[in-house]
Amino acid sequence: MKIKKTITIGADTKNPLTVKRLGYGTMRLTGEHVWGEPENRVEALEILKATSENGIQFLDTADYYGADVTNRLIAEALHPYKNDLVICTKVGADRGADKSWRAFDKPENLRTSIDTNLKTLKIEQMQLVHFRVMPDSVTPFEESLNTMFEIQKEGKILHVGLSNVNEEELNTALNMGSIASVENAFGYEQRTTFSVYGQEVRGMQEVMEICNENRIPMIPFFSLQSSLPNTENKIAEVAKKYNTTAAQLNLAWLLHYNDLILPIPGTSKLSHFKENSEAFNIALSEEDMAFLG
Repeated sequence: MKIKKTITIGADTKNPLTVKRLGYGTMRLTGEHVWGEPENRVEALEILKATSENGIQFLDTADYYGADVTNRLIAEALHPYKNDLVICTKVGADRGADKSWRAFDKPENLRTSIDTNLKTLKIEQMQLVHFRVMPDSVTPFEESLNTMFEIQKEGKILHVGLSNVNEEELNTALNMGSIASVENAFGYEQRTTFSVYGQEVRGMQEVMEICNENRIPMIPFFSLQSSLPNTENKIAEVAKKYNTTAAQLNLAWLLHYNDLILPIPGTSKLSHFKENSEAFNIALSEEDMAFLG
């Protein structure tokens, strides 16, 4: 089976962004528990430079990674940026002094986060910003999303997306404005709810179906989280057939699942980054996909 090599974000707008269908998620470039500086700062910068050298055109980050560690690393490694690079950030959360994850989604919080991202990334406009829904939020979803659309009208955001949303929230959002993309958990063994970092990850298959119906790109996070430890599943069996790793087969499955998926595998190891990048060249057959289910 041939895969579509590129994906367009905001295809129905005046400013579409077309990128290669394999990006890089920067979360793992921080210290333990997504907190503080990376253990190997030199290697972290090398990975970011390698994204550019290997044709990666999409980076996923957030000002609460570190906090604000990945944004500073991106700017140090890649600024001034290539014209075809799309940097996507997330707002709606921050970190407590105890390394906890918490909602930061009041209108004034969202504005603060956007300004922080712009400053540390050294840019004047964010090309894509995902509003992340947090389980402890007390701010009405519509209030937060309206603020995102207001900031977009002011010119600080080009495209608005959503992250960690459920079916109801996505449908509500689609009635409020243009949603360019969705960043939710999705992977071969992640099509139902699961928990990570003490938080419930929501959406999954139901949200994917809405994205398909509306031709909205899906950017899956934690796509390898639960799949890799399982060495007896069908992914492992097909990996042996192609002499690849389970991680590579998981990514290849995502790329073949449908043409709206933009995987963003993250790693803190340069060797793993190169390995993940090779998944883009794996051609699974229709029989492989039917077997995998």
